[in-house]
Amino acid sequence: MATVKIILRKNYQKKDGSYPITLRITKDRKARFIFTGEYIQEKDWDAEKGLAKTSHKNSKRLNNFLLKKLSEAHNIALDVETNDSEKTVKNIKTMIVNDRNTNFFNVADMYLGALNKRQKFHQENNDRGRLNIFKTYLGKSALDFKDLDQDLLEKFKNHLSFDLKRSERTVVNYMILIRTIYNLAISKSIVDRNLYPFGRGQVQIKIPESEKIGLNREEIKLLENIKEITPAQQHALNVWLFSFYFAGIRVGDVLKLRWSDFKDGRLYYRMGKNKKLVSLKVPNKAQAILERYAQERVKRSDLVFSDLKTVDFSDQKYLTTRVKTITRNFNRRLELIGEKLEIDKKLSMHIARHSFGNISGDKIPIQMLQKLYRHSSITTTVNYQQNFMHQETDEALDKVINF
Repeated sequence: MATVKIILRKNYQKKDGSYPITLRITKDRKARFIFTGEYIQEKDWDAEKGLAKTSHKNSKRLNNFLLKKLSEAHNIALDVETNDSEKTVKNIKTMIVNDRNTNFFNVADMYLGALNKRQKFHQENNDRGRLNIFKTYLGKSALDFKDLDQDLLEKFKNHLSFDLKRSERTVVNYMILIRTIYNLAISKSIVDRNLYPFGRGQVQIKIPESEKIGLNREEIKLLENIKEITPAQQHALNVWLFSFYFAGIRVGDVLKLRWSDFKDGRLYYRMGKNKKLVSLKVPNKAQAILERYAQERVKRSDLVFSDLKTVDFSDQKYLTTRVKTITRNFNRRLELIGEKLEIDKKLSMHIARHSFGNISGDKIPIQMLQKLYRHSSITTTVNYQQNFMHQETDEALDKVINF
């Protein structure tokens, strides 16, 4: 016999610290959960009764709603079991879910809560912003999955492209987000897979090739020898060059480097993106930058670059926000430097990685580039580096037209 109980699901947590209230269906020691769409603070929840405490400002109305949902779920579970005792807990959940309204944005909250719990704060902020734009377009904060069809998605894509002037890649990011949330709803039996609006003959998601353009040797030399720039601009440039000299270390990793990460002329650090441990020789040009900052060093545990000096690294959310802000400031200063040197390319922190790829071109074996880029798969390296490998195609073109 299946049992249904109202519980607080602590796997997910909203930004305000509240948790989702769910129906838990259990049969044969297997459990499934149904999101009610309601959230509550733990201090206002009576776990034994499965109801809100009187300390909750809307406890009476909320409890009436929950008891109604519990009664409906009990009745459906009983009907299912009476008609087919072999039905699994998943079947029972599907029957209950299909009997009630399903809100896309409730599942979106669950998705954002999971990102927060995994400390994917940068992604959480970006996706929350995209969802807010989707809500603004709809003009409401509730959307039933049955209304989230191909027609709506195509209209939203047009709105992003033509009204908001978003790039093709940005529009794809919105569609990927909506598809991810839809897949989460399917996995939790909140929506029937037959309603799925993505795939062949419906909304197809094709990631456009991105243009990756790096600086060349002459442009790097201009940066290395520039004079008469502000101390703030010079600092941003130092961080940029330091990243470039180490094969394009991501700015977030550069800012977290400590003097203790350098031993016997080598850099040892763990990548923030995939937690890989990396060891690289310290090039002479990078050593020269280190020596400029050595006078600020007091102890080996100090940061090489002091931009994050006052940040508590245990507060990952704030740390992510600070790195994003610092990077934005760096990019503004780099843009001014690029204008001063008349470099006709966008100069930003991320282009340091592209510049290393551009200069290495097809001169370095792809297996070695994989090590330098710290890619897990050589396929990733091939796909990345093909943006900068032009020699063979250039020679082929010359053979045809030079007559």
